Amino acid sequence: MDFGLDRLLSDRALRAPLAGRRVALLGHPASVTRDLSHALDGLASCEEIALSAAFGPQHGLRGDKQDNMVESPDYTDPAHGVRVFSLYGEVRRPTDEMMESFDVILIDLQDLGCRIYTFITTLLYVLEACAAHKKAVWVLDRPNPAGRPVEGLTLRPGWESFVGAGPMPMRHGLTMGEMGRWFVRRFNIDVEYKVIEMEGWRPAAAPGYGWPMPERSWVNPSPNVPTLNMARAYAGTVMLEGATLSEGRGTTRALELFGAPDISARDVLSTMEKTAPEWLTGCRLRECWFEPTFHKHVGALCNGFQIHADDEAYAHDAFRPWRIVALAFKAVRNLYPDYPIWRDFHYEYERDKLAIDVINGGDLLRRWVDDPAAEPGDLDALAREDEEAWRDERAACLLYR
Repeated sequence: MDFGLDRLLSDRALRAPLAGRRVALLGHPASVTRDLSHALDGLASCEEIALSAAFGPQHGLRGDKQDNMVESPDYTDPAHGVRVFSLYGEVRRPTDEMMESFDVILIDLQDLGCRIYTFITTLLYVLEACAAHKKAVWVLDRPNPAGRPVEGLTLRPGWESFVGAGPMPMRHGLTMGEMGRWFVRRFNIDVEYKVIEMEGWRPAAAPGYGWPMPERSWVNPSPNVPTLNMARAYAGTVMLEGATLSEGRGTTRALELFGAPDISARDVLSTMEKTAPEWLTGCRLRECWFEPTFHKHVGALCNGFQIHADDEAYAHDAFRPWRIVALAFKAVRNLYPDYPIWRDFHYEYERDKLAIDVINGGDLLRRWVDDPAAEPGDLDALAREDEEAWRDERAACLLYR
């Protein structure tokens, strides 16, 4: 199959509308061709493309910022001499000066299919800025590695943030090109918008179920996204960023792990299995030990579990990572009623809300965890209603059926 970037670089007719227009790229380390050449190099090699600027999202165009919430500076690319502007530094929305550097921006970002992954918020901000400045947006589409499944609560009004661009569930099931179409429709954005579609993407096909394995190499879109397994688990494990428990940052399996030095993973897993065994299908949960070299619990031996969604036990339509981690929180609360689960800190530029609530786009999940009378069915009913409504809403934006 071909991604949008591959098609643009190989088809002169697709590039023809770019003639005579200054072109910018918004990309990151996974913005690569089939042969793993970076999009910036590929675009610069096309004589008819006047490459005038580049932009980097969170973690930067080069993906050099290892930890979360670390800003990137602007710089000049040494190979091509173009200015590289950071959209995760002094600003997150393009400035007027940045907007003057191009006529068309090509967005080539590998997403993870999760509302909280900041690349989709950056897409929205760029669409809005381009509408205001009469610039064009082309998305060079890439697969959603988590596929089409939908899961989680919809972001509630008033909870919009840099990790919550709009009212969608945690796991949205769209590609970046489709997400742009939804943004344009939802927010009535008057912008010249075009998607260079993929050819041959089959989101329901085994073994990748969204990612075309083994045809295409996996390249980290951000430093802590090393595997397809992590991409599948992320819609659940990202909630650990709002908890005192470790998500495995500081290990080689970040955002596949759940644990802390002062819990018994065996007891947590046993409680989960007794409370809502139907939420644990489609994967394996393996008890493990790990010692983070940085971030939470640095240097402390943590007991926890790893989510395995990459072997014969994986069932794509049954796997529900958001419910798995929600259930783990509930098990910890039941086992250790006074455990300080929720981490209180400034999260993604939000200063007056708990991080777990910012992540979930509201406080419903936290309140469910902390309520001793709340049952799995209570949360499940809320989520199922939101999930069904989103499937209906996104239908008009799908490009690959």
